[in-house]
Amino acid sequence: MARVFITGSSEGLGLIAGRMLAEQGQEVVLHARNAERAQAARAALPASQAVAIGDVSTLAGMRAVAEQVNALGPFDAVIHNVGIGDRERRRIETADGLSQVFAINVVAPYLLTALIPRPKRLVYLSSGMHTGGDASLDDAQWKARSWNGTQAYSDSKLHDVTLAMAVARLWPDVLVNAVDPGWVPTRMGGPSAPDDLAKGALTQAWLAVSDDAEARRTGRYLHYQKTAAVHPAALRRETQDRLLDYLRGITGVTIPE
Repeated sequence: MARVFITGSSEGLGLIAGRMLAEQGQEVVLHARNAERAQAARAALPASQAVAIGDVSTLAGMRAVAEQVNALGPFDAVIHNVGIGDRERRRIETADGLSQVFAINVVAPYLLTALIPRPKRLVYLSSGMHTGGDASLDDAQWKARSWNGTQAYSDSKLHDVTLAMAVARLWPDVLVNAVDPGWVPTRMGGPSAPDDLAKGALTQAWLAVSDDAEARRTGRYLHYQKTAAVHPAALRRETQDRLLDYLRGITGVTIPE
């Protein structure tokens, strides 16, 4: 039996992955933004062991989640599922002066990775839209450019893959992979999304616990349990180190080697 923590799991893909794992007999800890959503998550998945609560749009909220998870730990796997989509019509700034999309989609998985003792497996949720992302980090907070929600989202998902590849390099004893769940009809994806929700959650649940040989490989980007084409920038050490340096500057925290 494995212990798995899933961020952003009060609904959608995270909750479905949690349900899949709980049905296998794994111990699952969920995460919700606030107490109301946590209550709904526990009602939706009574088999969950606990629900960590915290708004990961802020550095304080990210740290609060890490503290709760560490009190419940250790964990065999962490699935970094939390994220917001590409339909934001304007730049929203967090309490820390960051673009909300960047804070939730990129800073949160970075800081939680750094603050939670390394598990045996790590899974980072990305998107097929990462291939249209800009890896440069030029004006990553969209303070000079006119806001483009689709581009900001694509950039963040490229950063997520880059982060996963960087952690796989830094922690060779951990199985670290990134996942494209497809375009699924969640609140983020919208009701017209054509892909299957259950299939979209399967890969991350499989990577978290399976003993299949293919699930025990590291440093990959997968779609529906198969290795998929990844933006070449994510595989470059220079790009990885630039992102790690940028996130270290924001958080004041380094991912230990």
